[in-house]
Amino acid sequence: MFPIDVRDVRPIYEQIIDNVKEQVIKGILKPGDQIPSVRQLAGMLTVNVNTVTKAYQQLERQRIIETIRGKGTFVADIHIKAVDQEELQDIRKILKSSCMQLHYMGFSKQDMQDEISRIYDGFIKEEKS
Repeated sequence: MFPIDVRDVRPIYEQIIDNVKEQVIKGILKPGDQIPSVRQLAGMLTVNVNTVTKAYQQLERQRIIETIRGKGTFVADIHIKAVDQEELQDIRKILKSSCMQLHYMGFSKQDMQDEISRIYDGFIKEEKS
């Protein structure tokens, strides 16, 4: 389904969350698509079942996926949700840290904006394919 990088500093459950979200944004996973069960995905990725369970629970809280008893786990219909101020604060902290790192690598403000645009455009191009 997607690779897990054991050298990544992020916990495996966060990598699973990010990979599922990215596949939804890119249109690889569409609303209504069934995704592997917790046990299936744990086996595919060779990770602990509890790790996948934690990722799926967070994805359900964020309304990215939904589990229907007896049927399986599916990509949820996309609903535009109100901005979660706490989540926005967390994202701002991450962006601030990333901008500082880029600054010390010699990036200008315009370079940073261009990089963000390239990343975003990567989602859009793959979504249209």
